[in-house]
Amino acid sequence: MAAVIAMLEELRGLAPLTAEGAAARFSAQEWTPGGKPREGVETSWDKDGVGGWIQTLGGGAVSVSFAVWIRDVDESGYFDDLETVYEQGEQALADFLPVIEESPLAGHLAEAEQTAADKDEFIRVKKWNLHDRIMTAGVIQQDADLPVLVVVTLEEPCIG
Repeated sequence: MAAVIAMLEELRGLAPLTAEGAAARFSAQEWTPGGKPREGVETSWDKDGVGGWIQTLGGGAVSVSFAVWIRDVDESGYFDDLETVYEQGEQALADFLPVIEESPLAGHLAEAEQTAADKDEFIRVKKWNLHDRIMTAGVIQQDADLPVLVVVTLEEPCIG
């Protein structure tokens, strides 16, 4: 998880947060590109078993996400016991939160309120303001046949 914290610290100092700038920081921190460039920018990265993604959203907003824990579906295409997988994800999140809260980032984080959208999107979530950015850590499953993930996302809202 040290690689994720180091990248979040790097991205914290990047103003504004752009896809190009984030890609340069991934490269400088020796993450391996995943070969998924979009508009000339590498958007998929890997280091120490952690995946990282850069996403450009509407209005110039940029999101950088990390999958710090993943549990894929069973061979059947489903989970035998989805509730157990969710509990495992919640435990992985609980184990990761102190890593964030005891890191150099902690002094820059202010707890943020969860929105209705957060509660719909995440199984369990914690959210902070990091200056003018939003940092979210949570357990997510985007569809029934997709993996359950613990993700950390840093998002800068629309620029200008």
